[in-house]
Amino acid sequence: MAKGIFITFEGPDGAGKTTILKMAANQLQGALVTREPGGIDIAEQIRNVILDKKNTAMDPRTEALLYAAARRQHLIEKVKPALEEGRIVLCDRFVDSSLAYQGHARGLGIDEVLTINQFAIERMMPHLTIYFDIEPEIGLNRINSNIGREINRLDLENLEFHSKVREGYHLLLDRFPDRIVKIDASGSVDEVFTQTMKILNQTIDNKEPLL
Repeated sequence: MAKGIFITFEGPDGAGKTTILKMAANQLQGALVTREPGGIDIAEQIRNVILDKKNTAMDPRTEALLYAAARRQHLIEKVKPALEEGRIVLCDRFVDSSLAYQGHARGLGIDEVLTINQFAIERMMPHLTIYFDIEPEIGLNRINSNIGREINRLDLENLEFHSKVREGYHLLLDRFPDRIVKIDASGSVDEVFTQTMKILNQTIDNKEPLL
């Protein structure tokens, strides 16, 4: 039986999850850091299509299917092999992003998008998902003030859309309370990082192998 531990970082845009993930990886020797959509060549190509600011005509179902396709390739090519080696995998976004963004915010339905993704991931869910919660206004202000950050198609959505994304995540918190842990991301980086490491260390010490 493999001994890997699969941990995902989730949150609305501007929550700071990527920054905290990188900091956490520095504390966890041998951890694999990856992201969605992307992480491997094929999935990065799909990412470019999804997030290209020119593709504003993209249908929500097309968007959901592209995310699932990128997720599948990333999972079998990068995540599962690392877990089979017994590594800790820290992934910036996973299936919950699709459920919050396409399922709830796009109005496709959380259950419908979950069904698409269950086919893609073969029901393989993370041990732990850390959700970084933040008011949409604060998150968007952070994005706009970060000169070096990539501005993608989803960043062009209005405040109502981003509010629905956060609402979707809160629905997932109620639905998966044993897997998803919420952290208040409005505090300082040090405060958020300290809370994150406490949760990560508890999970790594106590969790059974995923595969």
